[in-house]
Amino acid sequence: MRLEFSAKTKELAYRRSGGHCECCGVPLATGNIHYDHRIANALTGEPSLENCQCLCRACHAAKTRLDVAHIAKAKRRERRHIGIKRKPSRPLPGTRASGIRKRMDGTVERW
Repeated sequence: MRLEFSAKTKELAYRRSGGHCECCGVPLATGNIHYDHRIANALTGEPSLENCQCLCRACHAAKTRLDVAHIAKAKRRERRHIGIKRKPSRPLPGTRASGIRKRMDGTVERW
């Protein structure tokens, strides 16, 4: 469940930032303000003022790309910790695990 920031938290974060992106310092205009969790919500980040930052659209997009990768890795670790194994991938054709081999004359055979 995603926890959003309250209106009061957003207001205080905006005042703290002085109307500028807290990452790159560009002035924030209406429609270009994004309120972001410093520690991602999925990684136990709380909707508090200390965890809220005002970012421009570009900085928010860049941070979100990194957050998505960290969240996916955390989920994989959690699943592995509780004993859920990932589905094995299909072997590549031509490898020993595939059970198929191609002869020098171009014929393909199962073994």
